Amino acid sequence: MFNDIGALELVVLVILAVLIFGPDKLPKLIQDISGFVRKIRDFSENAKQDIRTELGPEFKDFEFEDLNPKAFIRKQLAENDDLKELKELRGSFDLRKEIGEVADAVNGREADVSVPAAVNGSAGAPDLRKRTAPPAPGDRPPFDADAT
Repeated sequence: MFNDIGALELVVLVILAVLIFGPDKLPKLIQDISGFVRKIRDFSENAKQDIRTELGPEFKDFEFEDLNPKAFIRKQLAENDDLKELKELRGSFDLRKEIGEVADAVNGREADVSVPAAVNGSAGAPDLRKRTAPPAPGDRPPFDADAT
């Protein structure tokens, strides 16, 4: 429940509680809150036991966590032996490799997939998608600064 609260946040909450309720009322408040949490836990455990007894012995291995749709689907997929081919296919598919191949094809790194220059209408123009070497310290930029 409180797995995502960091140490700094906890310190800030304690300081705020001391400032709001005062050091004399804070112990009584903590006792009241802990008693309330215990009552809620006891109520939920009693409700779970009542449901288990009402369902009968055929649901003895029933877990309430299975009511979460994600957990239920995950459990059913893990127990199903008919999905072995799907697991094998999933294991053989390398998404990073496929994305790398597509990126290489888009960037023109493979000769058989690249588009010829005459087809795209830029027969003599440089390919702006490819990186060029950085200019030397004395070189001028590729645009003409005097044209403005």
